[in-house]
Amino acid sequence: MSKNSLIAALGLALAAPAAALAQAAPEPGPATWFGIHYIDTSTEGAINGVREDETVRLAMIEDFIAADLTARGFTMSSPPEEAVEGILNPVHSNGADTRIAREMGSDYAIAGEAQKVSNLIQSVNLHLRDAETGRTIRAGSVEIRGNTDDAYRRGYSYLLRNIIFREDKKE
Repeated sequence: MSKNSLIAALGLALAAPAAALAQAAPEPGPATWFGIHYIDTSTEGAINGVREDETVRLAMIEDFIAADLTARGFTMSSPPEEAVEGILNPVHSNGADTRIAREMGSDYAIAGEAQKVSNLIQSVNLHLRDAETGRTIRAGSVEIRGNTDDAYRRGYSYLLRNIIFREDKKE
């Protein structure tokens, strides 16, 4: 590969995320909400196990995201328990999330992850996929500081406003 070809390929790879955001924000429609999969890779979790406040926080943030999506005009539904009982993480389910959403008559499959790196650092993400094609329409991830309700709300609020539903302003 020539130097110019390599530079062109690198430029295209770097422009791809920007091109994805240049498209219009997803139109409201029926969506299957799979919730947030929690991943604790901290030593605290390995030693002490699941913390009750983190379990409550996860439920709160799932309600926060569902309420935001509903306010944007999405009709939210939960997948049947028997359909998801064998799925560890809907974000990485090899298309099971979109198959279930499609079978439910939804336009979208929406799921997220929250990873606790330490009590100070959390990584949160959200994925919105087309139920018919399985294609990711929008996805984003942000790092947040702190293991608090406010930190999670700020992180997911940022994702929803600036990544998932961002529209480039034309002046």
